Amino acid sequence: MATVMSSTRSRRLWQVTGLALLLLSVGLVAATVDWSNPRAELWRQVREGVEGYSAVRGLESGELIQASGEVWRGWRNGPLSWAGGLVLGGVALVLGLFHLLHGPQRLEKPRTGIKVPRWSLGERVLHWTTATLFIVLSLTGLSLLYGRRLLIPLIGHQTFSAYLAVAKFAHNLIGPLFVACLIVMGLIWFRDNLWQRIDWDWFKSFGGLFGGGHPHAGRMNAGEKAWFWLLMTVGAVVSVTGLLLDLPLFGLERESLQLSHILHVAAALIVMAAALGHIYIGTVGTEGALEGMISGKVDLSWVRQHHDLWLEELQQAGRLPRQGERPKVERHAHFFRPDAD
Repeated sequence: MATVMSSTRSRRLWQVTGLALLLLSVGLVAATVDWSNPRAELWRQVREGVEGYSAVRGLESGELIQASGEVWRGWRNGPLSWAGGLVLGGVALVLGLFHLLHGPQRLEKPRTGIKVPRWSLGERVLHWTTATLFIVLSLTGLSLLYGRRLLIPLIGHQTFSAYLAVAKFAHNLIGPLFVACLIVMGLIWFRDNLWQRIDWDWFKSFGGLFGGGHPHAGRMNAGEKAWFWLLMTVGAVVSVTGLLLDLPLFGLERESLQLSHILHVAAALIVMAAALGHIYIGTVGTEGALEGMISGKVDLSWVRQHHDLWLEELQQAGRLPRQGERPKVERHAHFFRPDAD
């Protein structure tokens, strides 16, 4: 009996010893073997932008995947597009409610029939050319940003694809022309848009929209000056970034182009939101304003109400016509000055 128990214990001891040796061997093997996933390591290097070899010559040709593109896509299709939609929709809603509740700003006194030259032929051509280019750029740009969400459900994929090809070509072609117009506007209207102390009073009274009386203003009031300088600053961001995206001549990497695109869209949305206010005030929001940019002349009552200091300058210079009299044309009349008509 004792011999059998001793044999059983001995067998169990050998079994435990063998199992321990097996586990030790497995541990040693596991410690020496590289268990990392080669595919995971490959994609880690891809995400970090490690360049490999490529037979293709060119900028970033050795980079398999540009990982920051997903960051750009997230900003473009996420916060940027949603914020832009809220801003544009909010401004349009405020202007609509204001027009319904307040109505347009009417002339306080009857028209005199005396027409005062305000915009020359060159200024009007420049304005309407820039405005037309701006509208086309805005519509095509909004189509590129929101088209997949808004237009595909309405017109279908094939029609949208054909339209977007034309829209993208028009946007890229018209962009440099718009930049050129902005530069000319800055050159000819710079002096008229320099800030003065009276401009702060104009802002304090909201341009005479609320309360009695109308704030003093020269040839350009503070609202027009604000719009001008918005175009010259934020519009400059739109222009520079647009040229970087439009003309592949600067050797920029994709990450720089993605940043340019984000800045381009954000600045363009700001200008478009401000343009809604400018268009409203210059058309149905102010009586007599639009006819000045169409014919080049405005009624004396309009000038006296909205630009009284400019009226004083015209009177002192002897350039104010009487009723039924044609305005004087000076010998040094310039294509971009009102006297040139």
